[in-house]
Amino acid sequence: MAIQRVGIVGSGIMGSGIAEAAAVHGFEVVLRSRSQATADAMMAGLEKSLDRQVAKGKLDQQARDEAAGRVQAVSDLGALRDCDLVIESVVEDLAVKKHLFSELDRVCRDDAILATNTSTLPVVDLAMETGRPDRVCGIHFFNPAPVMSLVEVVRPLTASDETIAAAKAFAEACGKQPVEVKDRAGFIVNALLFPYLNNAVRLLEQGVAAMEDIDAAMKGGCGFPMGPFALLDLVGLDTSVAILDALYQEHRDPNYAPVPLLRRMVAAELLGRKSGRGFYDYRS
Repeated sequence: MAIQRVGIVGSGIMGSGIAEAAAVHGFEVVLRSRSQATADAMMAGLEKSLDRQVAKGKLDQQARDEAAGRVQAVSDLGALRDCDLVIESVVEDLAVKKHLFSELDRVCRDDAILATNTSTLPVVDLAMETGRPDRVCGIHFFNPAPVMSLVEVVRPLTASDETIAAAKAFAEACGKQPVEVKDRAGFIVNALLFPYLNNAVRLLEQGVAAMEDIDAAMKGGCGFPMGPFALLDLVGLDTSVAILDALYQEHRDPNYAPVPLLRRMVAAELLGRKSGRGFYDYRS
């Protein structure tokens, strides 16, 4: 099917980032949040991001204005009924997502594709909350969505070939590189990335090296753009623990069990950039 109108559900940075990536590439976007105030705030953030693209010379003013004009910010879930594709990007909580998919199945057209931006949770569980499991898949963008080139297209056992083909075509039309992956916790990137991040915290907890030195070593020795602790702060420590828990639940591999320091930092609300403090302090 040809996708022209895309719904995005979620009030976080990923939701607005996916909306921006789609709008810049010509898609009509309905950006839905739980309240009109947060929807309007997301729209304001999206416009600021577009302004930065203009300042960097990546967009001209006309393209910026046209992209912003393609986005409608709403609070009513029913506003998604005419979308060809709806992508949810809400909290990484399976119960919350399952309830949302049941609601989306009720309000969206029967031929619409419903997708999740989850990074670890089982897509098939969401598909089975609907009456259209063949039209449900994962479309996992990476943060920041307007910049990162990769999209993991996740195929649950229930998805049709047509659904996966449409999802990959959408990602390509957004200027992204889609990779197809089976519905398994962590998919490709997080299944490889989070044991590395977890073990970096383990090295710190064991006193092997200082945090700054571990970050410097991975940047200088492996050519990574940021070290593991800076990356954990960017992802969010609460999100990181949730991903590790999901990976451990499925695989029972000790490398996926969050080290105690991570859990204690989450309990202390030291979540990274989103809270102002994590491994590093971002308050100044």
